[in-house]
Amino acid sequence: MKALRVNELLPDLAGVALEELATPKPQAGEVLVKIRAATLGFPDFLMTHGGYQLKPPVPFSPGMEGAGEIAALGADVESWAVGDKVVCGGLGTFADYMVMPAERLRKIPDNLDFATAAATGSAYLTAYVGLVRRGLLQKDEWLLVHGAAGGVGLAAVDLGKYLGAKIIATASSDEKLALIEEKFAPEAVININDGFREKVKELTGAGADVIYDPVGGDVFDESVRCIGWDGRLLIIGFADGRIPNIGVNMPLIKGFSVVGVRAGEYGRRNPEKGAENQEAIWHLAAEGKITPQVHARLPLSQWRDGFDMMAKREIVGRVIFEPDG
Repeated sequence: MKALRVNELLPDLAGVALEELATPKPQAGEVLVKIRAATLGFPDFLMTHGGYQLKPPVPFSPGMEGAGEIAALGADVESWAVGDKVVCGGLGTFADYMVMPAERLRKIPDNLDFATAAATGSAYLTAYVGLVRRGLLQKDEWLLVHGAAGGVGLAAVDLGKYLGAKIIATASSDEKLALIEEKFAPEAVININDGFREKVKELTGAGADVIYDPVGGDVFDESVRCIGWDGRLLIIGFADGRIPNIGVNMPLIKGFSVVGVRAGEYGRRNPEKGAENQEAIWHLAAEGKITPQVHARLPLSQWRDGFDMMAKREIVGRVIFEPDG
């Protein structure tokens, strides 16, 4: 089979190559999944040069979520059949096949194709944990979503609309914002290159109730200046590259909370609620209440094009890698 491999942690994807490997065989309790769609996320890009918190030993195959069909069953697997369409996760989805524990698979809703199913999982789980569990977002509250063109940010715009919030979406280009307006119709869009503090205050009157920030850096600093009383500033990540600092006098004076969001860790520490979170997002997907956005579908052989799109911040939604041919 073909698989993308990170052989060395080097800048500019210098340690990454597409290679031929032996197709793995499932052991007891495992299944072999033929990958039909794999999602490119920002952590995948960071992992190619060791810039992510998860640092698997090299060599490894990147990709942490995907969708496909079951190609073979290991011993003692009775809950699945060959040909079942499933979503899967775990390191190694940028390959033709991967082995997964049977209990970690989920059936793809009938209304989703492989690419859309692959684009749903982590982005909407992060949005759900952030907005519902940690941000306690209420109907008619003002939600400011930064990095709204990225997969995680766009999921927050989409889910926030479903939850009845009033959405302000920010991004770094007018072209991206135009697509967000067309697809998701937020109450307002703002190009962050022009600043956003005063515009948010003008729109909301008292400041944003919830701010969803996967960007960090200067965006976080300015967010502190336009959050409302009793607001919740959700820390999703640091795509900007700079981890910001805050003087604790600001949350004290303005009465807001700074809240960390780690969707996977939330589920690990709260397994029952973690299962509820998963059920919630896949139920919404099955009913067509959320709309994952696929920016591009590329054959795995064009993996570099996808990574380049991410490095240049050209993506609105998700890039999906599919098998060649």
